[in-house]
Amino acid sequence: MLCRICKSKGKRTKASIYIRHHRLALCKEHFIEWFEKQTAKTIKEFNMFSKDEKVLIAVSGGKDSLSLWYALHRLGYKTYGFHISLGIEGWEYSKKSLDICKKFSERIERPLIIFDIKDEFGYSIEEIAKGSGRKDVCSVCGTFKRYLMNKICKEQGFKVVATGHNLDDESALLLSNTIRWEIGYLGRQHPVLPEKNGFARKVKPFVFFTEKEIVSYAILNKIEYLETGCPNAKEATSILYKRSLAMLEHEMPGTKLRFYKEFLKKARPIFEKELKEHLELNECKICKMPTTASICSVCRTLERLKINVKSR
Repeated sequence: MLCRICKSKGKRTKASIYIRHHRLALCKEHFIEWFEKQTAKTIKEFNMFSKDEKVLIAVSGGKDSLSLWYALHRLGYKTYGFHISLGIEGWEYSKKSLDICKKFSERIERPLIIFDIKDEFGYSIEEIAKGSGRKDVCSVCGTFKRYLMNKICKEQGFKVVATGHNLDDESALLLSNTIRWEIGYLGRQHPVLPEKNGFARKVKPFVFFTEKEIVSYAILNKIEYLETGCPNAKEATSILYKRSLAMLEHEMPGTKLRFYKEFLKKARPIFEKELKEHLELNECKICKMPTTASICSVCRTLERLKINVKSR
């Protein structure tokens, strides 16, 4: 199969990737060019951030976040990496993740901000979840990550934080929330969550790319990334939703993209109206971060942990 763009110019260059739902075959050079143009288009379409703003990029060491950092860096944005070391021991996951992020930071010569949960709180994320009586490590991890991203933004003057969530992630989340009719989550699911009431703007520039496309971008740009997923994510329900959508995508290319884009265009505005116009936020009595309760969920979790440790 030949690259479509090269072919249009009278060249017979072999394609490196074929994107089924776009019916698009591209060589290495033109795929990278297409990928970065699409990223810039998404940023512009949703008014995510400008070239004048500092962009904090949450990097885990995986393909999505490192590819996002690389693409935004090449597009000329003021990028800063932010890595949370979770202290996960399985497969030396956290150590490998941190090492990869450090090497990548050195490669593109951009700063990397590191936050070590165990150094800061005295416990790893697994120990926090178990010690506070929470069985689901993933939900605790997600809560702490969101909290820390916002905390770093507030402390270091960032207005926007970007994450590497992709089309597979977003369509699986949408299917999950639709099956349960989670109106609040459906109303908030969007490529941009605006900065409001002390919360930094959250953006997802890769929401229209599949995992395959991002992997291809990473490989073609020789980006070293952690190929093994988090050991705690083995039982995550999102895996089942991704498999279900992958089956549909195989039979009907473009299903995931249509599902997500049509939701944003037609359904989300309806669910958004169901949300309260103004969320009443307070300042957490312990950490001073914004919260809907008197004490935020992170501080409550840490308080339960202290109580359980003392009672042993």
